[in-house]
Amino acid sequence: MTMTIKTKIPPPVITLISGVGMWFVAKSPFGAITSSDYQPILVVFFAAAGIVIAATALSQFRSASTTINPHRLENTTSLVRTGIFAYSRNPMYVGLVLILAAWAVWLGSITNLFVIALFVLSITELQIKPEEGVLEKLFGDDYENYRNSVRRWI
Repeated sequence: MTMTIKTKIPPPVITLISGVGMWFVAKSPFGAITSSDYQPILVVFFAAAGIVIAATALSQFRSASTTINPHRLENTTSLVRTGIFAYSRNPMYVGLVLILAAWAVWLGSITNLFVIALFVLSITELQIKPEEGVLEKLFGDDYENYRNSVRRWI
């Protein structure tokens, strides 16, 4: 059974596009640039947290021998609900948001919070909701119970 979603742009590409957009926003008259002595610490914190969360999720998918490719959902073999997935149904996307937050802090642009919000909205609509529909078809009540017990983001 082939189960595909309409979105053909991989989430890392959407993240990269968002990051480039953030650079342009920071350099624009609307950049609202700010700085703080804590900026380097926050950059490292957000980037490290994002990488650790995303890597942990990838590792759990690999351990469960299921696909990490959101465009090959027909290869999904199991519903991962333990570990980091007990706290977020989409920890890889949470990791990408944290990496974008690190970039926003590095750029020093408060305005980029709007770009991050647009990223969250677009990933939710273009990627997560279609994935949820496929997972519901694949795993039925098991996925419904998981969805009712764990939040989409955090």
